[in-house]
Amino acid sequence: MGASKNKGRTKKPGDSSGPGWEIVYSGFVLILLCFFIMLSSFSSMEESKIMRFVRSFVKAVGIMPGGLKFDSGTMVLPETADIIDSSDDLAQLYSELAELRGRLAKENDMSVSYTPAGLVMRLTEHALFDVGAAGISSQAIPLLKKIGAIIARTDFDVRIEGHTDDLPIKTAQFPSNWELSTARAVKVLRYFVETGGIANRRLSAAGFGEYQPLVPNDSPEHRAQNRRVEIIFLNPDKKHTSTEGTS
Repeated sequence: MGASKNKGRTKKPGDSSGPGWEIVYSGFVLILLCFFIMLSSFSSMEESKIMRFVRSFVKAVGIMPGGLKFDSGTMVLPETADIIDSSDDLAQLYSELAELRGRLAKENDMSVSYTPAGLVMRLTEHALFDVGAAGISSQAIPLLKKIGAIIARTDFDVRIEGHTDDLPIKTAQFPSNWELSTARAVKVLRYFVETGGIANRRLSAAGFGEYQPLVPNDSPEHRAQNRRVEIIFLNPDKKHTSTEGTS
């Protein structure tokens, strides 16, 4: 008898077979909660921190690949030039260096990035030297002259780093890539001191050979990226921080 009663019963349109709507609603409420917490904190947060939070939040809940998850770590996002305080001296310097790149450097010969250590200007071997040589090429002089003028106008300490690819070099002048990378860094440093009137105490140079590559040395294009000089405007709060592993 009971079976015959249930047999004739049809499912009403409003019936729900699972808790799907509760999950969607809970997610919506959590998003709203985070949004209002963010709004309430705007009055006490720096602009750069707000931008960092917004970018991280969008990345976490966005529908594009890589969303719907939070990465572990102590930083919400690594610091980049567009999310540091716009009134910061390094942010203003970034804009000036980026403009210089657009006017004087060929495509891919120069890049500017922000790292915890400070602002890093990367110049390829092609922009400064002949292959396997440490003497500054004539085509590099206008660019280095402008960079030297910028260094002279600022108070930042500057570290100059030379890097090579993994192809061995063995000449009377350069027994290994250590000597080549160091010589190139020192050549750039001496140019700034001798032509820009920059105090010696503000500048330092180091050579790292092939041991800090930006990309694997697995193609001619990648090796060209690794043959570079980095001019680092040091963050006053983190002068002794290495740029290794940043980009």
